Amino acid sequence: MNRITLDQANAIIAAAFAQGVALKLKPLSIAVLDGGGHLLAFQRQDGASLLRPQIACAKASAALGVGISSRRIGDMAAERPTFVASLGAIAPHGVVPAAGGVIVVDDAGMPIGAVGITGDTSDNDEACALAGIAAAGLRAQA
Repeated sequence: MNRITLDQANAIIAAAFAQGVALKLKPLSIAVLDGGGHLLAFQRQDGASLLRPQIACAKASAALGVGISSRRIGDMAAERPTFVASLGAIAPHGVVPAAGGVIVVDDAGMPIGAVGITGDTSDNDEACALAGIAAAGLRAQA
């Protein structure tokens, strides 16, 4: 498999929302991008705030563009703040250096897309992304 299908993207979103409900999280917004960084699917729960679509896309796009999770980009920002700050100007969807953006890989470990989630704490956003990816039968980048 070298791409995420719309059915898989919708399965990721449904499972991530279910995880959020189970954990009693704040309203989530979820973006699934294909391997080229294009938006494949997006949904937000009732009550999600205004900038959540852009934040979800920025987490996923930054992860895919840099090749590491948005959590690791956040860690990188502490060590190399000028470099990470410069990414926003060249990233098509922006950059949000906080957990919640996870790369989806194929069996060979090659990126086929990314998931970005926002709405609760960054740790909870990431947990929902990982749950959604697993429930869709896909793999998150290690």
